[in-house]
Amino acid sequence: MKKLVVMVVLAVSVSSCNKKEPVADNIDYSEDSITVPETNEPALIYNPVEYSPAQISDFLAEKDNDTLYVTNFFATWCAPCMREMPHFKEKMQELKGQPVKFTFVSLDQKTDWPTDVKNFAEVNGLTENVVLLDGSLLQEDFFSSNFKNWDGSGIPFTFMRKRGQTDEYMSMMTKEQLDTKINSFK
Repeated sequence: MKKLVVMVVLAVSVSSCNKKEPVADNIDYSEDSITVPETNEPALIYNPVEYSPAQISDFLAEKDNDTLYVTNFFATWCAPCMREMPHFKEKMQELKGQPVKFTFVSLDQKTDWPTDVKNFAEVNGLTENVVLLDGSLLQEDFFSSNFKNWDGSGIPFTFMRKRGQTDEYMSMMTKEQLDTKINSFK
């Protein structure tokens, strides 16, 4: 009896897999489509810029202007780095048009620059804000001459400078921490 029940269930299952439902000929596909508006703005193309340690040092140096420089050292494989990125992106939008410059220094392996870093920059709309730094070129004196606290032992690391005032933060930043730190420069 059990064999008969099993065979009936199996036969019904197999035969139901072979049923072909009629295809509707009059489907309106426009209902689930979106229209992409045309724009005259050029698409942002990722054009990576590689900095040497000396160029990064020059970039981090004190400048005689009223711009706040927010520089974040990250890698695409670093989970805390990726978790804090939405806070930076939101702050960039909030401060758009103000004298604040956000730069993200990728410490990814060179082999990941054309793939992971490129994808990260494009997906996050940061093609103009990401620079590349070969971490294997960094020596101890790079850290001691540019930072008070960071020795390069971990990321994410964020360095902020406005004229002579600086702030360093080692670890993932929350939205509130980022807001507080940026507001301390006003």
